Amino acid sequence: MQEQHLFEYAVIRIVPRVEREEFLNVGVILYCKKLNFLQAMFALNEEKLRAFCSDIDLAEVKTYIQSFENISKGGKEAGPIGKLDPASRFRWLTATRSTILQSSKIHPGFCKDPLETLTRLHTQLVL
Repeated sequence: MQEQHLFEYAVIRIVPRVEREEFLNVGVILYCKKLNFLQAMFALNEEKLRAFCSDIDLAEVKTYIQSFENISKGGKEAGPIGKLDPASRFRWLTATRSTILQSSKIHPGFCKDPLETLTRLHTQLVL
């Protein structure tokens, strides 16, 4: 029998107008310490996003999402934050902030395969 591993995840949201508190789920980030796993998965539905905010700069949104993905992957290409360990990058990416790209509160769970769990969560919460 395969071992269950503790993981944490957050839903990534686009909040076009922070003051209105309306958001569109665009991704999920999942961290599993025991397996040294940190990965984000995104899907941007531009039509839905335009329904929220017709004048949103999609190129800017895509740049923010790409930066988020780069930091989750780590490495020098992701700047100073990308050089941190996976736990620190996860905490930094999921910290509460008042910007166009935000995360939900962190939720825990147990899984056998973090990539399979990330894919399932992404399907359920974003697609």
